[in-house]
Amino acid sequence: MRRLAAAGRSGLVPAGLGALAAAGQAPLGYWWMTLAALALLIRRVAQARDPRGRLWQGWTAGAGYFAASLFWIVEPFMVDAPRDGWMAPFALVFMAGGMALFWLLAAGIAGLGRSPAGRAAGFALGLAATDLLRGYVLTGFPWALLGHVWIGTPVAQAAAFTGPVGLSVLTVLAALGLALARRARPATALAAAGLVAAVWAAGAWRLAQTEAPRDPPIRVRLVQPNATQALKWLPGMWDEFIDRMMRATAAPQDRPLNLIVWPETSVPYLLGDSGQLLADATAAAGGVPLALGIQRAEGTRYFNSLAVTDAAGQLAAVYDKHHLVPFGEYVPLGDLAMAFGVKAFAAQAGNGYSAGPGPAILDLGRAGKVLPLICYEAVFPQDLRVPVRADWILQVTNDSWFGNLAGPWQHLAQARLRAIEQGLPLLRAANTGITAGFDAKGRVLGQIGLNREGWIDLDVPAALPPTLYARWGDWPVAVLLALGLLAVGLRRRRTD
Repeated sequence: MRRLAAAGRSGLVPAGLGALAAAGQAPLGYWWMTLAALALLIRRVAQARDPRGRLWQGWTAGAGYFAASLFWIVEPFMVDAPRDGWMAPFALVFMAGGMALFWLLAAGIAGLGRSPAGRAAGFALGLAATDLLRGYVLTGFPWALLGHVWIGTPVAQAAAFTGPVGLSVLTVLAALGLALARRARPATALAAAGLVAAVWAAGAWRLAQTEAPRDPPIRVRLVQPNATQALKWLPGMWDEFIDRMMRATAAPQDRPLNLIVWPETSVPYLLGDSGQLLADATAAAGGVPLALGIQRAEGTRYFNSLAVTDAAGQLAAVYDKHHLVPFGEYVPLGDLAMAFGVKAFAAQAGNGYSAGPGPAILDLGRAGKVLPLICYEAVFPQDLRVPVRADWILQVTNDSWFGNLAGPWQHLAQARLRAIEQGLPLLRAANTGITAGFDAKGRVLGQIGLNREGWIDLDVPAALPPTLYARWGDWPVAVLLALGLLAVGLRRRRTD
């Protein structure tokens, strides 16, 4: 018991530093606090000679970081609290503890270094490397990457060249410089400040450059009905939310529209059963094509889809979401789980959704070539790299699952980063959350606030030429990290 209590006490400081590091994530955006907390954590892990002590500190720091940044994970369980609320604390504990294993791995990588400085470099690079791994392992969950703390600052412009993990590399290198600083030798701290200042200045210069407007113009109306999850599927509320979207769709136009967008699963019927609703929506749109989130069925399989109707109300295109949320939209080994009555948390039709064939480009005529994303798909930058270049990105989402605090803002921030990475404008329509538009450099075009009903008309800006990240993805950063870790390991061999 004494040993267990001592271990618990030794983990309090790393857990607290991890929690402070999460303050850089949206909505706070305190990137400077992230750098300071990571610097102290890197120094602490580097000074631990015992490998088990380093692993423990890495895991507890990760648990603090992910508990503080992903606390919104309890929100889906509170939609029907009497039935599901008891699972909320377990979800947070398992999520934070499981994601903390990546930081434990980073602490293990710290062992590549023999000296404290070597261990510090190993741990810092290990944190960035595990950010990369989190985007791919077990279908991936690249939420709350260390590099996300720069979203909303000029530094985020570097993502056009390096992607999100490149921003994580910048974060850990700056923190490493602070961690290695000494009173007698402040050079590493000055180097860290100079690195951030240089990238900040380059990003500000990039933002200051002007682009020609799109020709011909594209104008899109985004509709947010403020359909909260607790009320969204209640039969008595269906008509109310549909009426809100109909009113927004029929509202006067100051200039001609090319597309009207309703958010994810905004229609309470299957696509095959929505004929009259689509006819009414077409009439309200007054000849403007309509894109709407809807569920559809093929036999016993159900899909979370985006359907697009043309000016005459005929179905013109359908996109099926392909990157599904584990346990939210599908259950692994779902056919077997179905036999035991286990169904996906968010699925309203069947026991879970089936995945679509993959990313697609929808040619919407005057509205341009669109890369559609449904909710969670905007979290995965690798899914946006498709052979055909789109004119812009359209995300429909249902952020009411994420609650009213950090979740919706973090999801919005990641969508914003996708625009910068790809050099493509991005528009998003939310059931409730934050409906917004961004240009190809991530600048805000306009938005509807959290938990508000309304609509907004936005002109889609011109796309930029394909960015370096759009061409090469994560490969350059992966190679850079591998070379850095190799250098740390080789230095250890030379000093043995």
